[in-house]
Amino acid sequence: MCDSARPDSDEYGITIYRTRHVDAALQRADIQRGYAVVIWRGRHVTEPYELSAAESEEYWRGVMTVARAVAAHFRPLKMNYETLGNTLPHLHTHLLPRYRDNDPRPGLPFPLQPSDGPQPTIPEDVLARDVEALRRALDFSGTQN
Repeated sequence: MCDSARPDSDEYGITIYRTRHVDAALQRADIQRGYAVVIWRGRHVTEPYELSAAESEEYWRGVMTVARAVAAHFRPLKMNYETLGNTLPHLHTHLLPRYRDNDPRPGLPFPLQPSDGPQPTIPEDVLARDVEALRRALDFSGTQN
């Protein structure tokens, strides 16, 4: 993750937020509408406590900024934050909106699991509208700050 080229779009998602060391992408996978991942793009770390105070402030400010925009656009009942790294050991946080009428496990952790095959994706037109709305809310121009 820390060595990638930081494209605006890839097979997993479309970038909606970027700072010098933080990217966030709205995910293509049809796991949950509004599902986004915030990725630390500075030096390689696997745990949040490995960040300096300044790095930590930048990372968590990014997580909260994106979470606010996702919550404002999608209006979930609750937002879940998963900073795991068990499968991919690099600092990143999954933002998972939880909805009253469309929740796979109400009251329990979200069932985010690796896929054994092709993952269904959100229709491109729906994804494009959501990306545009979030980019406007986050003032994302596609250039690094």
